[in-house]
Amino acid sequence: MVRLQKFLAEAGVASRRASEQIILAGRVSVNGQTVSELGRKIDPNHDKVAVDGTPLRAKRKLYVALNKPRGYVCSRRDEFKRRTIGDLLPREWSGLYSVGRLDFDSEGLLFLTNDGQFSLQLTHPRYGVRKKYLATVEGRVATETLGKFTHGVTHEGEKLKVAGARLLSVSNSHSLVELELAEGKNREVRRLFESQGLTVRRLQRTQIGKIKLGELPSGKWRTLTEPEIKSLLPKL
Repeated sequence: MVRLQKFLAEAGVASRRASEQIILAGRVSVNGQTVSELGRKIDPNHDKVAVDGTPLRAKRKLYVALNKPRGYVCSRRDEFKRRTIGDLLPREWSGLYSVGRLDFDSEGLLFLTNDGQFSLQLTHPRYGVRKKYLATVEGRVATETLGKFTHGVTHEGEKLKVAGARLLSVSNSHSLVELELAEGKNREVRRLFESQGLTVRRLQRTQIGKIKLGELPSGKWRTLTEPEIKSLLPKL
């Protein structure tokens, strides 16, 4: 069961607040009966809802995993005419938007959806959905540096901190580091290394919650399964 105004918003009639005004104006009917008071709940699978006599159907919710390549912008349009993630998706999916972002030079796992609540629960810090990244860093990274990351460092007046850090390989030319983040601040991984005078040459997101990038090829997408979607949502 969902509130009527939420159903209207998800069907694309108007925002939830504007949908409330449409209900109060007596323009909405449920199973042929006019509803003009807020608080009504409906079953989208059985109740028939109409606005101004026109039947409505809830939009089908889509949840997509994309392996974003480097050199793409996480938006539908770009003022500088750069390639966007929309170029990688079917044209009929123009209503999907990214859940969070990966910057232009970063790559890896990115979710897209038309479900605003799903997006909020994956991006708001209070839900604590963790994400893993692989960073290829120029030069040799010391284990002491990773200790600083787990305790927290300050960069440009902001505290940055990781939930976990592992040094996977190291040489004089480069180091491979896995980081786990509970928050997604702007350019956080790159800024962590910048705070120690280190440069990230490649950055790939490999996991969100329990969902791993796996063998999904660069530039390709797949839909999330029902169990995967449920695994990403907080237990209420």
